[in-house]
This record gives sequence, structure tokens and C-alpha cells, in this order.
Amino acid sequence: MTRTIDSRATLSYVGSVVKYLSAAMILPLLTAVIYGEDVWVFAAAMATGIALGAALERVDPEPDLGPREGLAVVALAWLAAAVVGAVPYVLAGYGDGSALAHPVNALFESMSGFTTTGATATAELGVANHSHAVLLWRQLTQWLGGMGIIVLMIAILPELAVNGAQLMRSEAPGPELQKLTPRIAETARVLWVLYVGVTLLFVVVLYALHLVGVAPNMTAYNALAHGFSTLPTGGFSPEADSIAAFSPVVQWAFVPFMVLAGVNFALFWYVFRDEVDALVENTEFRVYLGAVVAMSGVLVAALYRGGAPPTELGGVTEGVAGTALRQGVFQIASLLNSTGFATADFAQWETHTQFLLLFAMFIGGSAGSTGGGIKVIRWLILFKTLRRELYTTANPDVVRPVRLGGSVVDEDVVRGILTFTLLYLLLFALAAVFIELDTARAGTPLSGTEAAAASLATIGNIGPGLGPLGPFGSYEFLPSTTKLLMVFLMWIGRLEIVPVLALFVAGLEE
Repeated sequence: MTRTIDSRATLSYVGSVVKYLSAAMILPLLTAVIYGEDVWVFAAAMATGIALGAALERVDPEPDLGPREGLAVVALAWLAAAVVGAVPYVLAGYGDGSALAHPVNALFESMSGFTTTGATATAELGVANHSHAVLLWRQLTQWLGGMGIIVLMIAILPELAVNGAQLMRSEAPGPELQKLTPRIAETARVLWVLYVGVTLLFVVVLYALHLVGVAPNMTAYNALAHGFSTLPTGGFSPEADSIAAFSPVVQWAFVPFMVLAGVNFALFWYVFRDEVDALVENTEFRVYLGAVVAMSGVLVAALYRGGAPPTELGGVTEGVAGTALRQGVFQIASLLNSTGFATADFAQWETHTQFLLLFAMFIGGSAGSTGGGIKVIRWLILFKTLRRELYTTANPDVVRPVRLGGSVVDEDVVRGILTFTLLYLLLFALAAVFIELDTARAGTPLSGTEAAAASLATIGNIGPGLGPLGPFGSYEFLPSTTKLLMVFLMWIGRLEIVPVLALFVAGLEE
């Protein structure tokens, strides 16, 4: 028996997302008014988006969502968000030769923002080449996408809360959704309150460093812009030199907040309720923190022994303990959970240090965090499943469940993790081959390692790759076909593959 997706109900919900997301352009519009830049761009983009969203809402005044429609709403809402978010880039760049005026580059930048990837399709970074309003919109897209567009919609729209659990499950990063309160809309609001609170705390910390004189270029604008991209593990910066543009004190201030961004936000809720044991006893949290410490130690040692050439931005690390410590800890904290900020051009580091960073990119943050990648909890369950299979092969009469933190992991969860990981690695490998072949065809060849890093950087929502796609590089020179593939990889990577692929098989017989 077949059942097609109710397109009218799906479009109606997507229209709600488009309408309210367009309304968020009020912040860059106010910024445009303050600085006297691109006012008409955001006024036109916001009005168009709200009108389009309202029209789509009217397609079905009383939409009813089933499981298939839920998957479709999540997948299409994120795609629609990227399209809506690209409009200001195209309008602002029209006529002045900006790379973002090209629709493919604008879509790439917008998808990179909402999926918190942090890869850029323009080499013209900084307020010298783009208005404050455009750059703030670029930052804001990451912040909106970090906790989740659908989670935000459920928190503010009562009509979405009816199907909220199903929608959040499709969007949430990780193998399962942790319900914090009896009502799913309340859970969504709790998550967003925590997210806003930690963001504001970080903005205050950054601006306080400016006020005490240790961060002269960390203005209120920069503090807000970097707050918008740190907690969502985004990596965009209005500074062309990323975090290398700031003093070592500022760089150290980023580290704890980048690490926090890779932690399951549900654990913050328990800490605020004075249930600290929930944090300390959480297996995934302990392994995540252990991975940050262990890999930082290895990278610091490698840099101290000469794993990075001297550079103007990063400083000399060989034999300089303080610089090696700062660079090593910062880059692991940034890349292990997919933030993507940089204080040095690690694309120029020695091969063994680059491979260590690639390994960190594969790990990812925790489930329920804003981090990308495969996620720590999946690796834990995969290793435990492997150990079980080896044990039961030698002891075929023994029934041994997979346990995590003293609890038995449901076999459906194990099967889902195995499926996701296989699809993730398969898509990563196929995309890497396509990128290498397509860039060679277009006369902009990437090496095999650089193509693999680019594939990983986009499907894992990490951002910077290696070679010309490094932290201070740009994806602008790549052919449009490669960039469109990367748009797809960022989209499918942020939604963890299944909701997007389900769109293509929804009409098949069960």
C-alpha cells in the first residue's frame, strides 16, 4: 500500500517557518538603519519573505501532519530557510561585483550559515567589503540554526506543538530526543532559554574584555556577532582573520564556551535544577570531555615539537610552550565539535597535525548539542556493539545487550546508529570522489586529501578544510556544480541524513 505526502499540509507548515524566519531580519534591518547601509535590502527581503510565508500558510488553513509530513516539513523548512536567507546576499551584492551576488554563492553562504557549517563562498570577508547589516545577518543565520529552526518554531507557535515531538525528533542532533518537561513546547522553550542565556553570557564576557582594555577590537558589534556564531558551533566571523584577529586573552575566552557548545544542552537544564550528578554521571559527557583533553594534549605536544611552521597570525609554536598550548587547545575545542574558528592557518601545518585535526572532525559533539559530526554517543555505541559482536562470535550461546551508563540500549537504536554511520561514511566517500573529479574538470583541482577534507567539512558541518579551503581560505573558486553538491551535503548533514533521504522514498511501497 502506498501513501503520498500531504503536500498542502506540508507547504502550510513550511510557510509558517518562512514567515517567522523572515521576521528575524528585523535585527539586521535595525543595524542597517544605525549604520546607514543596505536598509532597502533587508526591508525588501523581509517584506517578500513574510508575504511569501503568509501565502503558503493559506494553502491549508488546518494542516494535519502524519509521520511522512513531519519529515517533509523538517527537510523542506531547512531548504526554504537557506533560500530565504540567500536573498539579502544577492540584493546587497547586486551591481557591485560581490561574489555573494551570484545565486549559487549566496545559497552556499546561507546554507552554510543556517546549518552552522561556517564555510564561506567569498574571499571578500570583513566590514571593509560587506556592510555591518549583511555580516550580522550572516552571523544571525548561524545562531537561528544552531538550536534548530523547528525547535524555535515549536517554542513560539502553539499550532506546531501538536506535532512537536515528531518534528523535533526529526531535527534534533543525535539518536534520540530527551524530553525535559511533560509538554514538548515547554521543552523547546527551555532549550531556547538556555541557549539565549549562555549566548548572552558569552557576549557579556567578550565585551567586558574590551572594557578592561585587553581586547580593543572586541567592540559591542563584534561581541554580539561572535556570540551569535560560537554557541551554535558556527564559525563565521566578521573578521577576515577569524579569531586570530584578537589577542591571546580573547582566544582563551572562546575555549570554554566552544567546549560548552558541544555538550548536550539538556545537561545544562539539570545543572540549573541543582542536579549536578546528571552531568557528572553522564557517560557521553565524560567521554567528550576526555576526548577534548586527550586530543588537545597530543596536538600541543606535536606543535611544540615543530608541527606548525612560523606564521604571522599563529605565531611560533616550536619550543614555545605558551603558544603551542593556546593553539593546540583552541583548535581541538573548535574542530572536535565542528565550530570551525581558527587562530592559525592549520592548512599550512605539518601533515601529521592535519590528520589529527581530521580525526577530531570525525568525532563531533554530543547528542543534543549544537555540534556537528557523527556525535560521541554514536561512537560509544558503535564500539560497544563491535565488542559485543566479537564476544558473541566466540560465545555463540550468550545473549549480551549493549549497555551505556548502566542502561540497556534498545536494539532499534543500535540499528539506527549503524544505518546512519554507514550512510554518513558512504556519502562522505562518494562526495569526496565527485569533488576531486569535478574540480579537476573545471581546472581548479583539489588533491585527494583536500577533496576528502572538503567533503568532511561540509557533511559534518565543520567549515574549514585543507589547502585553499583552509580556515583563511574560501570555497568561492570552486565550480558551481561542486558548490551545489556541498549545499546538499550541508543540508543532509545538519538533518543527519534520514529526514532528507526519506523525502525521496516517501512514495515507495512499504
